[in-house]
Amino acid sequence: MNNCESEEIVEAANIAISNLLPTKSRSLYDIAYNRFKKWCAEKNFQVYSENVLLAYFSKNAKNYKSSTLWAQYSMVKSCLIIYDNIDISKFPKLIAFLKRTGDGYQAKKSKILTKSEIDRFLSSADDKEFLMIKVGLILGIVGACRTDELVNLTVDDIEDTKIPRIFVVTDVGNMLELFRKYLSLRPPHVKHKRLFLYYKAGKCSSQPVGKNTMGKIPSVVASYLKLPDVACYTGHCLRRSSATLLADAGVDITTIKRHAGWKSTTVAEGYVENSIENKTKIANQVLVARVDGEAPTMA
Repeated sequence: MNNCESEEIVEAANIAISNLLPTKSRSLYDIAYNRFKKWCAEKNFQVYSENVLLAYFSKNAKNYKSSTLWAQYSMVKSCLIIYDNIDISKFPKLIAFLKRTGDGYQAKKSKILTKSEIDRFLSSADDKEFLMIKVGLILGIVGACRTDELVNLTVDDIEDTKIPRIFVVTDVGNMLELFRKYLSLRPPHVKHKRLFLYYKAGKCSSQPVGKNTMGKIPSVVASYLKLPDVACYTGHCLRRSSATLLADAGVDITTIKRHAGWKSTTVAEGYVENSIENKTKIANQVLVARVDGEAPTMA
């Protein structure tokens, strides 16, 4: 009876353990863990000590940036806890080493599109070639949308958005007319409800636009406008441009947070701090202070 209960407990525990890793990314965790185990086997390391982990991540630091090392650490840590009952989060020297790999590292941010650049593209680019790009640009800027949010928009979302924010497209600069023009080209036989369809030579096909194509919208716009560093206009450009335009218009942090769906003020503060409007305000305040105050005199 005791053996039977013991087997049941072991089986239940194994089932529980198998569900501890994220379902969608479990394969990535297993790959990171098996890569570490293979390296240990090649080096004939049988004990996963802090020095062993330091040697492993020191090797990887030569080929990977800090954020990738932290991702590998997280996956290996989870697997070692689950499969080997080893908690490497208690290895202080390893944590200190990983933190050092990020010293001086600055994440590359996408360039932004200015209001004049957006207006120039919408007014001068030929609809026959760029209509889908224009509509993606409009929705991305107006809604501060991420690439995947644009990809997943459906025709039903026009009235009842699935994005956890609601935004309105108005007829400023003929934007609404462009939007309606694109919708009118939707083939009647399309079986899915995805909003964005492949567009070529003035016609839409039934094939939905994928994430890679959608993410290239900013670089297509930058290329058309002959802007420098086209590759720096990534899929995140639309979201950053939207927040920056609001900051330049003097919109407060709370409104920017609500518009973009940010919970933290840190990101929104970054846009306000770097906005032209805010820098101009600071410059004017400095000048006023110098005029009102007495300038220092030299004896």
